Amino acid sequence: MRNDRHDEPLSSEELELFFQYLHRFAQHDIDLFALLEVGDPAYPCYVSPTRDPIPGIYPAAYHRP
Repeated sequence: MRNDRHDEPLSSEELELFFQYLHRFAQHDIDLFALLEVGDPAYPCYVSPTRDPIPGIYPAAYHRP
C-alpha cells in the first residue's frame, strides 16, 4: 500500500490505522452506497464494499487483517 501524497509505502502504524478505520467503516457505515476508484489514475483500483463475498468466491479465501 502506498501513500500517494508522500510517494512512499505506508508505515506499519499507518497500515494499522487504515485497517482500524476500515473495520469501523464496515461496522457502522457499510449500508451507505460507496463505490470507490482509488490509486494511480492510469491503473485504478475499484472498490465496492459489500456484506457478501464476490459470487463464486469461497468466504474462506478472504483474509481478515
